[in-house]
Amino acid sequence: MLEANYHKILERIEAACVRARRKATEVTLIAVSKTHPPESVDALVRLGVRDFGENKVQEAKAKIPLCAGSIRWHGIGHLQTNKARDAVRLFSTIHSVDSLKLALELEKHAEAEARRVAILLETNVSGEGSKFGVAPEALNELALEVNGLPHLELQGLMTMAPFADDPEKARPYFRRLAGLKRELEQKLGASLPHLSMGMSGDFEVAIEEGATLVRIGTSLFGERKSGAFRRIGMDDS
Repeated sequence: MLEANYHKILERIEAACVRARRKATEVTLIAVSKTHPPESVDALVRLGVRDFGENKVQEAKAKIPLCAGSIRWHGIGHLQTNKARDAVRLFSTIHSVDSLKLALELEKHAEAEARRVAILLETNVSGEGSKFGVAPEALNELALEVNGLPHLELQGLMTMAPFADDPEKARPYFRRLAGLKRELEQKLGASLPHLSMGMSGDFEVAIEEGATLVRIGTSLFGERKSGAFRRIGMDDS
């Protein structure tokens, strides 16, 4: 099932790129492995997947040592400041930076680890109270502050569109994020390479609007089973 799902997603990514007159190499598939075991991760690695996303630091902390060492791990879930040290150690890219307080905490631990961490600013383009992310009107100020931190590398923006049965309903939100990135690039005087947007239900629309990182879980692994990967006594926060 994994192999068939993977090849089907690659075909859909390529078709979306053709429609958008983009190269398929411009889009990176991030396999969202939340709740899925290391065996499933390793099966995808054998098929050629190199980028995986985890929502929770504690699950990633338990899972990553059991998986192939060639993986680039992405932190894609809401991140609390008390998990910043582990996040710096675990993830090559953190997609969910949404405050200066969190950025400063990541900077402190990145400096202690003598490494530079790629980050994206999570932006709440929908305005939904249930979603995390910096408000669009506060984005430029946060970006200017974060961009000056020497151990964090600002690479772009991330968002989640509101859930809808029709993926076309996500298009205005993805288009808005792409516009915010262009505005921010002008403010910073530098190119930001990444837009992390699009999941199983809407990734093709996201690609058409400029996504470079698509976060796909269910369409790849199948439906999640609660507690499928869980260590006894593991804090799941």
